[in-house]
Amino acid sequence: MTFLEEPAPSAGQERLYAADVAEHGYVWDLTQVWAHQPAAKEQLMGLFAAMADAAGLTPRDRAVIVIAQAAAIGDSYCAVAWGQRLTDWADPETAIAALTADDEPFSERERVLADWARTVARSPGNSTPQDIQRLCDAGFMEPQIVALTIFAGLRTAFSSINGALGARPDLPLAEALNPTVRAAITWGRAPERRG
Repeated sequence: MTFLEEPAPSAGQERLYAADVAEHGYVWDLTQVWAHQPAAKEQLMGLFAAMADAAGLTPRDRAVIVIAQAAAIGDSYCAVAWGQRLTDWADPETAIAALTADDEPFSERERVLADWARTVARSPGNSTPQDIQRLCDAGFMEPQIVALTIFAGLRTAFSSINGALGARPDLPLAEALNPTVRAAITWGRAPERRG
């Protein structure tokens, strides 16, 4: 349940709702927020995909980045959604490690991405040339570093917008998450079923 009223019907709102129902069986709480500005969500999703591709990010890389930034700023919604994805792609222990900033199960590349995502989310003004060098040492070229930074920064903005407007993890989404993974998410808004 967001802090906003149901958005006015529009072709964009209908598209967003239909996509959620087709993929998940229900409309996500955050979709209700973005259905007030459906073109913005569609453009943002396109930009996420373009920047992830430009950076050469794998689906698992994306999960590591999103979970790291979500945990850094206390966003339970993206932590639940991407914790589920990482559980599916790896296992619950890997998802818990990502959620708790335990980089043990991750490659050096993934550790560098998680550290960079946390820096972008929490303290971008404290980044250093050494941070960029670590990304280069992990195999990223400078155009890729810009793209992955755009991806991480926009994911942080997306989380901030959702949180500020009251979006909370949908109960069916949270209930589908492994209970031990769900228990590792100790921040942000609690899941709630939409009325």
